[in-house]
Amino acid sequence: MAASVRLLFRRISRLSHRNITSAADSFSRRPGCCFGPFPSRCISDAAEDRNTHFGFETVPEAEKAKRVYKVFENVAEKYDIMNDAMSLGIHRLWKDMLLHVMHPQPGARLLDVAGGTGDISFRFLDYVYHQQERQKRRALGSSQTLSWQDISEKYPAEDAPHESNSVVCDINKEMLKVGKQRADSMGITSGLSWVVGDAEELPFDDDQFDIYTIAFGIRNVTHIDQALQEAFRVLKPGGRFMCLEFSKVTNPVLARLYDAYSFQVIPVLGEVIAGDWKSYQYLVESIRNFPDQEEFKGMIEDAGFCSVQYFNFTGGVVALHSGFKL
Repeated sequence: MAASVRLLFRRISRLSHRNITSAADSFSRRPGCCFGPFPSRCISDAAEDRNTHFGFETVPEAEKAKRVYKVFENVAEKYDIMNDAMSLGIHRLWKDMLLHVMHPQPGARLLDVAGGTGDISFRFLDYVYHQQERQKRRALGSSQTLSWQDISEKYPAEDAPHESNSVVCDINKEMLKVGKQRADSMGITSGLSWVVGDAEELPFDDDQFDIYTIAFGIRNVTHIDQALQEAFRVLKPGGRFMCLEFSKVTNPVLARLYDAYSFQVIPVLGEVIAGDWKSYQYLVESIRNFPDQEEFKGMIEDAGFCSVQYFNFTGGVVALHSGFKL
């Protein structure tokens, strides 16, 4: 309830700010400029007609979100199969590396934005479970010299960490539906929840999560800067932002091969496996429009994150960016 009220308040605030901005245009340094720490999101009436990219097309900003929604609605049922086909299964290793770098501990709370079919959240819960089991074994090993009475008195006090949980947040109901079906088939009944939400206006209160992840999703957001600001807002102080996304290949030879594979093979796979050429043509094009590693690192820092760094996987085909809210 509190989150809903807060979300409504932010929307009213933005509408009010837009009116103020329109009245102050004569004082602005440029059209659409406004006051406040995040001017890119405070748009004047004229800015409502701004264009953005949808793949290699130029479309009105208001239209992009609808078209992206339709893309993932179309591919939801075959999304995981296509991930395996397009990446030859390597996407599994990229996601495993994300968890290895994250190294979450028992009790951590994860927000998995654009989490769709649940790949990151499933890995998170499995990783935390094994961490907890490892800690139990270590505690048991250090207690071998204790009597059974000592052990029985010791464990109730120590063996009670808060349960880790993950919230999968995605704007697309069809993707969440597939994710829930996967969770049911895997027997995952606790520690996981599913929320329909927009990365640019998250339906959560401030300072709620220890870790925020977005894997292969942020390039589909209309206003990336706003999504980063929302990530910063919902993380607790000390919380970690992690983004796994396609990036710029660093090796020229690999770059040429990657381009040929992306534009000549992936849309064909989309047509054969998912019956949808256009959606996968868009996904390939959207990768080419996404900022490179250094530019995206700067955007994360501009949102307020500290100690921002990135790791290239597979020669820069994918990059993992990480930053902290201090």
